[in-house]
Amino acid sequence: MELHCHLLGSVRRQTFTDFVRRSSLQALSHQVQAPLSEADIEAFYTRGEKPVGVLRVLRALDRWLLTTPDDFYRLTYEYLQDAASSGVCYSEFFWNPTGTSQIDGLGYPSVLGAIRRAIEDAQHDCGIVGRLVPAIDREAGVDAARQMVEWVIEHRVHEVPGIGIDYQEALGPPEHFVEAYAMARRAGLRTTAHAGEFGLPAHNVRCAIEQLQVDRIDHGYTIVDDPALVLQAIEAGLVFTVVPTNSYYLRTLAPERWALDHPIRRMRELGLRVHPNTDDPTLHHVTPTEAWGKMVRDFGFDLDALRACMHNGLDSAWIDQTTRAQWRIEWAARFDQLRTSLKLLPH
Repeated sequence: MELHCHLLGSVRRQTFTDFVRRSSLQALSHQVQAPLSEADIEAFYTRGEKPVGVLRVLRALDRWLLTTPDDFYRLTYEYLQDAASSGVCYSEFFWNPTGTSQIDGLGYPSVLGAIRRAIEDAQHDCGIVGRLVPAIDREAGVDAARQMVEWVIEHRVHEVPGIGIDYQEALGPPEHFVEAYAMARRAGLRTTAHAGEFGLPAHNVRCAIEQLQVDRIDHGYTIVDDPALVLQAIEAGLVFTVVPTNSYYLRTLAPERWALDHPIRRMRELGLRVHPNTDDPTLHHVTPTEAWGKMVRDFGFDLDALRACMHNGLDSAWIDQTTRAQWRIEWAARFDQLRTSLKLLPH
């Protein structure tokens, strides 16, 4: 199960190259400079010991490269195809409609239609269930946030169970979006929010929980700095969709201390409920399988803890109760079967 992945951050390198080449040809025909070069692509997909964030890639796609609904069909289908190849059966993935809407012909309804077609085709071809989570672009401001929620409510479909919020947290703290989240809740939409992602204070996590009243938290690492909030989250059974390959801590923690000092390890020790995800899989150079493996190798999770992570995902996924109960039985049985097979392997 994948509950925290950004559609634009899943773009395959070849697909990104195709979009850049198309943009370059269009620029040439209009005798203007191309917005990106193939050297830029190389830089985007380079992930060294101190990787930079991926926001520049997402903005490049938004501003210059995604120009038709079919582009979103391709992104969605390829992401779901890749996720299914790693054994993902269900995915809730983010897309920011606000930036996209600034390009002619890419209003929310037209892109939504393309993404829905891709979801349907991927389920038919790959057996994966996909669900879209439109996300507020917190850098675009309060009015844009309300507008986005209005789009989602006006064009309500079952493939869109709720909303989220992302981009730079320091430029749009959660308290700015209380009204937008209240609108979503009144319409029956589920809610999540990126908070505590870039080392920003635990206050942001508290605000997302208490004022935005979210159903789950994306990242949330700095909650470990607020013992009272930790207890509150545990009592509420709140689930945190964490990202083992998060760029911020790879940049700011010493390599020899990274796995020891990472907040994910502390979250586990404190008893918080977490669920591992890829966030931006192709840009982070990680698959869902590898993300789960990092929980064991880097943060000390054993098989029992991984089994609990699986149930955390099931409990926090935006699915109906019948499906949840069915998958809980089926997935637990499959997990236990795989664990038994591991015990039988020669050492």
